[in-house]
Amino acid sequence: MKKIILVALILLGGFSAKAQNLETFFTQADAFFKANVLHGKVAYDAIKKDTKSLDAVLKIAEGITVSKSDTANYQAFWINAYNLSVIKGLVDNYPTKSPLDDSGFFDKTLHHVAGKKVSLNTIENKLLRAEFKDPRFHFVLVCGAVGCPPLISKAYLPTTLEAQLQKQTQLALNGDYFIKVNAKNKSVAGSKILEWYKEDFTKNGKTEIEYINTIRTEKIPTDYKLTYFEYNWKINNQ
Repeated sequence: MKKIILVALILLGGFSAKAQNLETFFTQADAFFKANVLHGKVAYDAIKKDTKSLDAVLKIAEGITVSKSDTANYQAFWINAYNLSVIKGLVDNYPTKSPLDDSGFFDKTLHHVAGKKVSLNTIENKLLRAEFKDPRFHFVLVCGAVGCPPLISKAYLPTTLEAQLQKQTQLALNGDYFIKVNAKNKSVAGSKILEWYKEDFTKNGKTEIEYINTIRTEKIPTDYKLTYFEYNWKINNQ
């Protein structure tokens, strides 16, 4: 009986430590974003001068263990890890004008996260998109460019994740930075994200416009012609 109790206590202690590490990660990520992000723009100059807070939260991220069965924690962790890793990659190469100035920024550069060595593309496409098929990831994963939906000045948290995903999607599809409607010409110009990830927005036989209309308050006529405007790859610097 004593052995059983001892094993149970060890397992409980390990579980508690993992939960504590994850909570610490979210707390420090939240503090980092609040201190360094304003109106969707990042204070790269300040971070470059003092990387301690960024390094600290990424160090915690290295040792995190989270399962996809624990959906809210898993998604919130990897969304924050992606956004922090983007900032880390840009700071490492700063001053830089664009993430594209660093060859392999998205697919070759590896980041140490959750006991893995992963690229940004791996986080986005394999660990998130492939697992959950949720188009709303495109409105919270921020690639470090002006053309991306804006980075928020707080962390994505498991307790608020659903509301945060929905809010950022609503802001994008009801605003004028992700889609631009021209009623006179019966046309709509959308972000290249709609073209690059078309399969995410056209499930169950829907067109991109039909998907947009599931979120958008002012519906777009489905006979409008859809085009895509050029992506702005300029760094999202303050």
